[in-house]
Amino acid sequence: MKHRFISKRYWKDQSTAMGQSDELAKSFDDVIDLSLGDPDLTTDEAIIQAAFEDAKAGHTKYTDFRGDPELRKAICDFYKEEYQMDVADEEVFVIASGCLAMYQVLEAILDDGDEVILQAPFFTPYPQQVELARGIPVELPTYEEEDFQVNVERLESLINERTKALVINSPSNPTGNCLTVETMEKIARIAEKYDLIVVADDIYTAFSYQNPFVPFASLPGMKERTITINSFSKNFTMTGWRIGNIIAPDYIIKVIQQINENTVFTAPSISQRAAIYALRHRDEVQPPMVEEYRKRMFYAAERITEIPGISVINPPKGSFYLFINIKELGMSSTEAADMILKKAHVLTLPGNAFGDCGEGYLRIACTVSVDVLKEAFDRIEKALN
Repeated sequence: MKHRFISKRYWKDQSTAMGQSDELAKSFDDVIDLSLGDPDLTTDEAIIQAAFEDAKAGHTKYTDFRGDPELRKAICDFYKEEYQMDVADEEVFVIASGCLAMYQVLEAILDDGDEVILQAPFFTPYPQQVELARGIPVELPTYEEEDFQVNVERLESLINERTKALVINSPSNPTGNCLTVETMEKIARIAEKYDLIVVADDIYTAFSYQNPFVPFASLPGMKERTITINSFSKNFTMTGWRIGNIIAPDYIIKVIQQINENTVFTAPSISQRAAIYALRHRDEVQPPMVEEYRKRMFYAAERITEIPGISVINPPKGSFYLFINIKELGMSSTEAADMILKKAHVLTLPGNAFGDCGEGYLRIACTVSVDVLKEAFDRIEKALN
């Protein structure tokens, strides 16, 4: 909105497809919403109860500025137990969500005009987050015919004297793709060659269906040039708790702490207590949740492959998103999403919301039950026929 009381930076509408989805979901009384990655499942009752008991015991105040020491220790223990990675306490920062983590990381590392290469298709807030930190986003396209792997020659061609960082996301939102270890090793060599920082957005680590998840920071020589962003939102069905963490060299953590003290101060204390329980009891609370999403993803992928005119990589590899190829329909992503909403009353997101290379796709989130997914695809199939 153009107004003298609003910063000129925001005179141009910068709302995203995700931001608009809430209003679109109200278009019809019977809309099936497959647009956002907010699960229909509730946080495990044991996590809720543990946080409730801790709140009653007095954990309702500010925590240590870097996060509850118990949670920081639990994070360090997690990396040692799961990935044999040594993470020091001073390399951990607890923050109020993965989204805030990404912004504050970029604020900490970027000078005005620095370029940040974004693995695309990308999580829709990335470009604006880079711009908020006065950087310049640069799209690195990946393609279905290349298995959505990062092409390192294409990556290298985008690097110049202003390039500061590369953002990677695996398992990916929106494609559901997982970078192979071979691809990550090639990226690591490029990062070393050009002295880049790699920001690894590790949000969906529990949802790697074909191969065990491997942190980019665990690759030889990468810990000192990797900033890892984690969140409890998806891995533990805790979207509303707004809790995440950053793992980075201690000198970067110190700067992020300074930024955070002037924006949020500390992450929510009760959410941090919930996160402690979640990490310590992950072997109990995660498997049923992951299995439920696996079931939904594999069902949805099978249904998509049976509908003429659309397709998807099958079997799914990771996350709980499917990136549906709609190029045979002869429509743009926006046209297809609009048609499916109007004719089938199913809300999806157009692929071009995730970068230019997302044109020709729709993203769905398998955040509803198999029964609801069945109804959604029955409607879509009827609409397309």
